[in-house]
Amino acid sequence: MERTRPSVKEAAALSVEALKAGDRAEFARLVDTYSPQIYRLALKMLNDPQDAEDVLQETFIKALRSLPVFEGRSSLATWLYRIAVNEALMTLRRRRGEIVSIDEERESEEGEQEPLQIVDWCCLPENELMGAEVRRFLDEAIAKLSPALRAVFLLRDVEGLPVRETAEALQISEAAVKTRLLRARLQLREVLSAYFKERMERVKLEKE
Repeated sequence: MERTRPSVKEAAALSVEALKAGDRAEFARLVDTYSPQIYRLALKMLNDPQDAEDVLQETFIKALRSLPVFEGRSSLATWLYRIAVNEALMTLRRRRGEIVSIDEERESEEGEQEPLQIVDWCCLPENELMGAEVRRFLDEAIAKLSPALRAVFLLRDVEGLPVRETAEALQISEAAVKTRLLRARLQLREVLSAYFKERMERVKLEKE
């Protein structure tokens, strides 16, 4: 099973004091510990391996430059995620030639609407739910979320950060994290419901 976050032991083994003092070996351990998570986040934000590699590289370059002034108000992981998300947003901005902000989402005063299509997936075999095709479709659906919703969903539901750390990484309120996460989940559930409805209809036809 793919590991989403470094273990507590791995994270605790890193010395902030050594990092701030310029210890190269300690910085190498930081890179080794968090590179898989940062790359995965960037890849799912940008859906492009080369851009994800660039974000990974820039994240640690900027971290190295900023370590002397790192105040430790957040964990190293949260700090790195913040840098990576900002780098990913800058890449999206260059692609689109427009401003892409993590604050671009404006919450509706009318509250959240339930998805239009909700399909019961209980009758599908487990291999149908966990197959490569479904995972690929889910990745495509995540890529279609707005940058603001995508970042919250990836940090909270894919990387497993608590609400507080997600809010710190994105520099938004915990309430905004919860609202955006709900919106992202509802949007993805609606897309997946339509997809599984089609799959279930195909399975039914094959059995007839």
